[in-house]
Parts: sequence; structure tokens; C-alpha cells
Amino acid sequence: MEPRPRQVDSESGHVTLRYWASLRAAAGVAEDRLEVAGAVTLADLTTRARALHASSERFAAVLGTCSVLVADRPVASADPAAVLVEPGESVEFLPPFAGG
Repeated sequence: MEPRPRQVDSESGHVTLRYWASLRAAAGVAEDRLEVAGAVTLADLTTRARALHASSERFAAVLGTCSVLVADRPVASADPAAVLVEPGESVEFLPPFAGG
């Protein structure tokens, strides 16, 4: 079976940042939708997320512990400055979960 191509809405000019568990609680929202002009690095998106939630000290602390998925691909130990996120993709921030 052939892998299905990723569907990316390159016309939208947005990237969706999704926050899970304790990061969602610290942010006070489940997600942010950021306007982008073409591909952007994960490092840039993380900086923008921190700025959006600068009033929450807990947000920055939890964000630093998160595993990250970009369009369902694990980032693992990749340098965030080298990970490109295309318009229309989503970034999932997953804090450590108890028991897993």
C-alpha cells in the first residue's frame, strides 16, 4: 500500500499550535493559530508561543519539557532551528504525562 501524501493547506498562511494537558491549562487555551508567510522554523513558533503566553510563568516552564509533533511527525532531539513547519501544518506540544 502506498503512503498517503500529507495534505497541507499551503494557501492558508497559518500554523496551528495545539497544547495538551498541563500546557493547555497554563495557556488557558487549547490552541493558537499563527499567521505565517511561508515555512517557519519550530524555534520561531516556540518563541512566538512563549510571547503569546508571557503572562503565564508556568507556560514557559512546561513548554520546555514537551515532546513535539509536527504534522504527526515526532521531532525527537532535532534542533528546533532546523525543523521547518509549512503553512497549514499543526504542531502538537505534549507535556510528560503521569504513568507514561
